[in-house]
Amino acid sequence: MYLVDTNIWLERLLDQDRSDEVGDFSARVPTDQLLMSDFSLHSIGIILSRLGQRDVFPRFVDDLFVRGSVHLFSVRSEDMRVLVDVMAPYNPDFDDAHQYVAAAEFNADIVSFDSDFDRTDRGRVEPSTILTE
Repeated sequence: MYLVDTNIWLERLLDQDRSDEVGDFSARVPTDQLLMSDFSLHSIGIILSRLGQRDVFPRFVDDLFVRGSVHLFSVRSEDMRVLVDVMAPYNPDFDDAHQYVAAAEFNADIVSFDSDFDRTDRGRVEPSTILTE
């Protein structure tokens, strides 16, 4: 299972430099093997709204959760302490700590372009790495 970080989804949605790589990853990995945190989903909604691309968000949700089988995960209230505890040894931003805890819950690999995860014991993989496996 793969926890897909916010920056991966945005790379494709905003047609950024590595959009094709993300597209290949999305085409190759079954959606039921993908995990998204609710934090990512809400962040993407906020970013698309600020960029004036509100109409993209409902299509994105439909693609992932209605037509696809991406798992949406919320960090439980009782795990917020774990989230804060993760911040001490690795010093990630709050959003990265949130992703870390979500990935740990499912023993998922973190798919991200964010090198901050490299400082953690979970590390990260990029879409291109998965495509060459």
